[in-house]
Amino acid sequence: MPYRYTWGQPYNGAANIYSVPSGNATAIYLGDPVIATGASDANGIPVIKQGTAGGGAVNLGVFVGIVDGGAPGTAVIPVTQGLPVYVPASTAQYVLIADDPNLLFWIQEDSVGGSIATATAGTKNADLVSGSGSTITGWSGWMLDSSTIQTTNTLQMRIVQGLQETDNTIGTSFAKWLVKFNLQAFLQTTGV
Repeated sequence: MPYRYTWGQPYNGAANIYSVPSGNATAIYLGDPVIATGASDANGIPVIKQGTAGGGAVNLGVFVGIVDGGAPGTAVIPVTQGLPVYVPASTAQYVLIADDPNLLFWIQEDSVGGSIATATAGTKNADLVSGSGSTITGWSGWMLDSSTIQTTNTLQMRIVQGLQETDNTIGTSFAKWLVKFNLQAFLQTTGV
């Protein structure tokens, strides 16, 4: 989920509107990464779908809310209201995506193959690993893939630092980290 900007300012809820078509076969949950499909709807709103894990996949941002009423310019349901907030499969919906390339996100590691070492902060990259979201809470099941930690520039996320919260202990299983998209759609030089 969005946490703060690279210059230190807390995340202020800013997001852009995108379209999920009725033909979308996969549910999208709060915090799921998304990608642009290269299409737009009848209103000229870019169409998105759930993102891709690993393999050098470029994502756009993360899902943070739903546009109430289904059309641009109408009321917005913020993340803090109306939980569970998710878009069921095969449901057309306008959604809010936190897509600023300067955003830092908090994410939990999967601890596969061991916990991420504290010395990793600020020096390594990792891929995402997909997981099923919860229809009860609306939260994403995606995590940081602990088994992919490297300096390779084609990994999806840059590990910035451990999340400094009282309920988080770096170096233990399922610790939370601040990360930045290393491969982000607005930072690429080619189109979709």
